[in-house]
Amino acid sequence: MYVREKPWHGLGVEVDEAPNSLDAMRLAGLNWDVVPKKITLMGEDSEIPDVVANVRSSDGKVLGIVSDRYKIVQNVEAFAFTDTLIGGDVRYETAGSLNGGRRVWLLARLPKQKVLGDDVEPYICFSNTHDGTGAVKVCMTPVRVVCNNTLNFALRNAKRAWSVKHTGDISMKIKEAKDTLQLASEYMIGLNNFAEQIVDIRVDEEALAVALGKTFPKKENPSPREQANEKQLMDNFMMCYLAPDIAKFKGTAWGALNAMTDLVAHTTPARKSQSYEENNWRRIMDGHAVVDTFASALLAGANV
Repeated sequence: MYVREKPWHGLGVEVDEAPNSLDAMRLAGLNWDVVPKKITLMGEDSEIPDVVANVRSSDGKVLGIVSDRYKIVQNVEAFAFTDTLIGGDVRYETAGSLNGGRRVWLLARLPKQKVLGDDVEPYICFSNTHDGTGAVKVCMTPVRVVCNNTLNFALRNAKRAWSVKHTGDISMKIKEAKDTLQLASEYMIGLNNFAEQIVDIRVDEEALAVALGKTFPKKENPSPREQANEKQLMDNFMMCYLAPDIAKFKGTAWGALNAMTDLVAHTTPARKSQSYEENNWRRIMDGHAVVDTFASALLAGANV
């Protein structure tokens, strides 16, 4: 589900604003429980020891095979503390699931801020998994409004993602909410400081070519198709780099990084798989490896 316009990850159905996490989960079809069930061998009565299947209560779908010691965190438990945030200007924006329900998430929007004079909307994503791959996680995904680009860079002095505890204790919920808002604030301060530093770093064509070469290494003896794909990738990057919304930052590291976020977020691959939207969402929310690699190459030696 989503409120306002369709979000950048391209998924969801529009709804009225969700006032709390329970409503957000209900509107997104996430109001189900996970039930552990023993596993038996096909055609036999014997149970497989030490493991259980995490099964979705709504339709019996198996979400994962985990140890019988695995502690299930139900959706309602995972996101209960987030309602403590909804007292000021925090608003639920989208909610949904990925990978057939194995990963469930809520996205909250914080008040708009400025980064180098541009409007940026900070988003906090809360995610929970049911396949044994992770705990309740929080990550920052600021969006530069003018181009809808995500600016979730890996910063040296501020956390981009962190985990939270899952407990029914109200005092702990309040503490987790305060800690989350504090870390979110620290990330936005760090992002603005990062932008102010790297906008002063000049990037010429040679430096840009070196960074792109390290990010997208050329293959040895590429086929004609691979050569065409490489050229198209570079052309797509330059189109982003020369776009009007980045023009005022042209020739700077900040402009180049914004171009890369534009490339990875909005350029559709030549072969679009059925899971493209889900994969794109995951990369954007968790931090895109290509953006991080490009940033490291571009800023090598810079003390930022």
